[in-house]
Amino acid sequence: MASERPHSRPRRAATAINVEPERLQKLLSRAGAGSRREVEGWIEAGRVTVNGLVAEPGQKVTVTDRIELDGRRLETASAAETVRRVLMYNKPEGEVTTRNDPEGRPTVFDSLPKLKEHRWIAIGRLDINTTGLMLFTTDGELANRLMHPSRQIDREYAVRVFGEVDDAMLQRMHEGVLLEDGIARFSDITSAGGKGINRWFHVTLFEGRNREVRRLWESQGVQVSRLKRVRYGPAFMPSRLSVGRWEELDQRAVDALSKAVDLPFITLPKKTPGELAVHERKQRKQPSHPVKKSRGSKWQVSGTKPPAGKKPARKK
Repeated sequence: MASERPHSRPRRAATAINVEPERLQKLLSRAGAGSRREVEGWIEAGRVTVNGLVAEPGQKVTVTDRIELDGRRLETASAAETVRRVLMYNKPEGEVTTRNDPEGRPTVFDSLPKLKEHRWIAIGRLDINTTGLMLFTTDGELANRLMHPSRQIDREYAVRVFGEVDDAMLQRMHEGVLLEDGIARFSDITSAGGKGINRWFHVTLFEGRNREVRRLWESQGVQVSRLKRVRYGPAFMPSRLSVGRWEELDQRAVDALSKAVDLPFITLPKKTPGELAVHERKQRKQPSHPVKKSRGSKWQVSGTKPPAGKKPARKK
């Protein structure tokens, strides 16, 4: 993974041409019309037509078909190419994982760079009070596989709990606890510091059910006071990525995610789209305090040292 650099050349997006017939909901998801679940709902409600006929669940189409939603043609040309780009975002507390919030709260998408021909798809969700690692991709198939329970992609969280924790409690959560939506368990629980009734743990699970980590701990009579996701499958949150900032994964990291869900790698194109350049400049970090100028010194940025072998010039 490479950190955002304000003046560096943007990375090339991994692309592949796809002209084979595929399920309607899959194609529309890749084209950015909506999530697979949303598209499936439209189809079941009879709102989608293909070449003038009402679409059927599971129907296969290509980008050359005329697809309409409520009589309005949907643009599917972008689905002819699978563009596999992945962003990592350090989500702050107070943001919701949705594109548009009816209550007007800030969303995770507000902080992401804008794309011209594609859209960012969230890989999993975090509730409003949970912070940490979120992944976004332009490839709907990659997102779908990484989220699907059958793929057994593990998620790791750092959690601080308030209350008495004993070995019997940890064993129960490891073996499985019956919640209102079924059995839930941590595949791994590791102590991570703290004393008394305020302790940190790292926990891992293979699902992404709503508030599952919090509900598991609360079932044992303790309260979660801090929760942060630090890993999603092979992707770890780097310490350099501060809260509220994003960076684009390099090709090796994207390939690791693809391999984890048995997707073929995509070869880089010869040209670069250049879509992220302006956003990388906007993400340039500013000094957290005023720059102090040393008298007679050209090394005036606070906290910056002169190169080895050179000393600041002294004013005579």
